[in-house]
Amino acid sequence: MVRGWLNEDYDVVPVNSGAQALQYLAIHKPDLILLDYEMPILNGPQVLESIRSLENLRDIPVLFLTSVDEKKMVSRAISLKPDGYLLKSYNKNKLLEVIVRFFENK
Repeated sequence: MVRGWLNEDYDVVPVNSGAQALQYLAIHKPDLILLDYEMPILNGPQVLESIRSLENLRDIPVLFLTSVDEKKMVSRAISLKPDGYLLKSYNKNKLLEVIVRFFENK
């Protein structure tokens, strides 16, 4: 659903796992990464740690977009300093507003 919302205004490249995300990032440098917390093989925090450890990727903004709202898990993700943490419960207008505002402030 979210992909459909974003495809209207942005080029969206979905991947199915954290490992696929890192494979994609080895070749491409997107303007923004929307990262789920729970993914197969490598979870979102593991992917963000990898992104931040690589000099050529560390400046890519990363927003978590996830349904994970458990305090301990959210704290774990926030400790890695993503550029934002959004819950999937956002409606289309609110999500697009956050993304547009994010790019306006960069």
